[in-house]
Amino acid sequence: MSVTKKDAEYIANLARLKYSDEELENFTHQMNEILAYVEKLNELDTENIEPLSHPVENTNVFRDDLKKKSIGHDEALKNAPDSNDDYFKVPKVINQ
Repeated sequence: MSVTKKDAEYIANLARLKYSDEELENFTHQMNEILAYVEKLNELDTENIEPLSHPVENTNVFRDDLKKKSIGHDEALKNAPDSNDDYFKVPKVINQ
């Protein structure tokens, strides 16, 4: 199967795109190269290969959610470079 310039024009029209003749020639060549590569893939023997839903079979790659005690207010502020009783103090970044 090969793509003609007329096919490229039709595809561009479906996508509501306008291209120059030079661009259409380039796209026609590129689409034909893609189709040639797909034809090469069709030569592979896939008779005994099971289809996959994903290329890499990972099962539950997330860690289990474990309930644990979080750090307290005082512990969170302990290593802050500057804080008051309840908050981290940071430099002002918005001028009013």
